[in-house]
Amino acid sequence: MSPSVRSPATDGLRIRNMRPDEISIAVDWAAAEGWNPGFADAACFAATDPEGFFIGERDGAPVATVSCVNYDESFAFLGFYIVRKDLRGRGYGLRLWNAAIAHAGRRVIGLDGVVAQQDNYRKSGFELAYANIRYGGTVTAPDAPQAKVVRLRDVPLATVEAYDATVFPARRTAFLRAWIGSPGHVGCALLRDGELAGWGVIRPCRSGRKIGPLVADDRASAEVVLSALLARVGDGETFLDVPGINRDAIALAHDLGLAPVFETARMYTGPVPPLRLERIFGVTTFELG
Repeated sequence: MSPSVRSPATDGLRIRNMRPDEISIAVDWAAAEGWNPGFADAACFAATDPEGFFIGERDGAPVATVSCVNYDESFAFLGFYIVRKDLRGRGYGLRLWNAAIAHAGRRVIGLDGVVAQQDNYRKSGFELAYANIRYGGTVTAPDAPQAKVVRLRDVPLATVEAYDATVFPARRTAFLRAWIGSPGHVGCALLRDGELAGWGVIRPCRSGRKIGPLVADDRASAEVVLSALLARVGDGETFLDVPGINRDAIALAHDLGLAPVFETARMYTGPVPPLRLERIFGVTTFELG
């Protein structure tokens, strides 16, 4: 469905692609649901797949949102599946969902869904891969690490992409460029013997700040990157989304003084390339993977 194509009105519902400036509607709704998006998220998301964001309207007013971002020819990620509370249970969400799934075509689709909705997602062909857990709390910034830490934006993007390819199912050049370079986003990278051993980004959110991604060869490397990020932004409320199957990542979150906030179900409609999940100490974003 291109931006110029609209679905026929059915029971007053019209489905169309969001304009880039309208993606903030979905982000605001996600904030109201407690997902705590970042201030620059909408702009970064728009750069990834401008045609992957959908809105359902009645009488010109937003009713529901959903996104299904196509990263490449084989993988897409679904998010922002929200129906206005006063209009739930009328089938609007399902129609928007179907439009998003159609946008993905034959691609494998991933999502981070509400745990209680897993059975509904299975009806659309999604299978549970593992849980992601959001940890949060107020942290005291440590001293800057003595290891070789540099600004992430000073690392060649191709180098970051090569590492990212070990932890994410698709190439996401446009997203990484926007994510690393957005105002307010702070990125750090650890170099060991001239090689990238870990990197991460921390960004301001509606509440506190969120670290994501945080990826590294091992826990020690992740701790160095984490310390560098926190040293640059100072004390404050911090959130870290951790794969439930990475025990070192969970231990790191606990040692930082963070506590579980809520959990999501990472699900896929098919197989994804083998990923180095032991390297993921912080998920990039529940909305885009």
